[in-house]
Amino acid sequence: MNLARVISRACVGVTAPEISVEVHLGGGLPGMSLVGLPETAVKEARDRVKAALLNSGFEFPTRRVTISLAPAELPKEGGGFDLPIALGILAASSQIRSTRLDDSEFMGELSLGGELRPVRGVLPASLKSAACQRTLVVPSANEAEAALAGQGEQLCASSLLQVAAWLNGRAQLPPAQVCKDSSTISVPDLADVAGQARARRALEVAAAGAHNLLMVGPPGTGKTMLASRLPGILPRLTQHEAIETAAVASISQQGLDIDRWQCRPFRSPHHTSSGVALVGGGSHPRPGEISLAHNGVLFLDELPEFSRHVLEVLRVPLESGRIIISRAARQAEFPARFQLVAAMNPCPCGHAGDPTGRCHCSAEQIDRYRNRVSGPLLDRIDIQVEVPRPAVSILDIETAPGESSRQVRQRVAGARSLQLDRAGVPNAHLDVGGVREYCQLGRQQRQLFKSAADQLGFSPRACHRVLKVARTIADLGDHKDIEHVHLAEAIAFRRLAGNRLRA
Repeated sequence: MNLARVISRACVGVTAPEISVEVHLGGGLPGMSLVGLPETAVKEARDRVKAALLNSGFEFPTRRVTISLAPAELPKEGGGFDLPIALGILAASSQIRSTRLDDSEFMGELSLGGELRPVRGVLPASLKSAACQRTLVVPSANEAEAALAGQGEQLCASSLLQVAAWLNGRAQLPPAQVCKDSSTISVPDLADVAGQARARRALEVAAAGAHNLLMVGPPGTGKTMLASRLPGILPRLTQHEAIETAAVASISQQGLDIDRWQCRPFRSPHHTSSGVALVGGGSHPRPGEISLAHNGVLFLDELPEFSRHVLEVLRVPLESGRIIISRAARQAEFPARFQLVAAMNPCPCGHAGDPTGRCHCSAEQIDRYRNRVSGPLLDRIDIQVEVPRPAVSILDIETAPGESSRQVRQRVAGARSLQLDRAGVPNAHLDVGGVREYCQLGRQQRQLFKSAADQLGFSPRACHRVLKVARTIADLGDHKDIEHVHLAEAIAFRRLAGNRLRA
């Protein structure tokens, strides 16, 4: 037998297209050639595979070895093709049986000694393999990730010898085991936040309707503390959402943290982050922070300190919930349905409006500082709330703590359930037709809304977002209709008391 075919998977965005690894042993001078648009890491597989075969006790063919990675027009990257290339060489040289190769897929990087090392993108490959009703063989280090697919058959191995023995029918490979439940991992509790009743209320409304939130206040008033507690009051991820979020992490540079795969992500990039780091990109497109925060929270602290260009790239994914990275050679699409939470100071020194008069910033300095955040971006932030400096008395250790995250999450989950039953999406994601159908106002409410919109200069987008927030507030109170008090609170969340940024 001079020809063998082994199936593997590539990594393109969050998908895993099938790759056919074809190996042919021909005449001519001994050597190995690799075709099919391999990147540098794939080209280097020639040396890794040869050393792994020899060190595992196999013979390397003294013939001309041609390896084709099909489809040829799809660029291949990563070390995951080492194992299928090695198996193809063994099958073509009749050192292993090929009867199991047709209904199996293989991924794994080889060490020079023949051990299998972990690779990225195992979860998307596992889902695709299960859909094709094939068995997937992965390195033991990727066992828990492969098992997340919850369907199909995934086997794990620690070395090339183990896989060869399984193919020859002399041994069995252990099935990948489902990892432990991570939905009960502890997260920061909202009860730790002293005071800040209005900011806590804004956080609860934002969680209930998946609304974007901006907190403005002096340094040290609890903005970061509040933001870090948002994941703890959000409804738990569904199985589909957890798998979708884990798939994005699986293909990222950091990889999937298997211990937290059922927890909502919380991403907090530094303000020096580039646009590529935030939205994704590179010559080989990788997911950015907005995709790693999919189904979770993206927290931007010190919002005006971010480059204006970097912030502007958020505008499209905030509306669409996805990001398309286009490069000359390839294009990739990543999900990016995140909840934006931002924090900023009221002025460069951070003490504008402080009754002690500590702020000496001029009006021009304050305007320049605030104008670093564009109007179109602020227009997409549903809730804007002030976080003032609290009285020292609330820091007394004998002061009773506020509501816990568990108590607040119960109300949030109830409101979110109403929204999903009614429209299939959280209120923040309602389209124009959904706003018209589910956010209707009575005559008195329409008069109040028209007056507020004219006085504050709301844009049509801002008007829709106020109505969505009002609908969420009504849902938290289990009210069928949007009442006067719900609309008034939603309008108040659109401007900062005594220190308005923009309508």
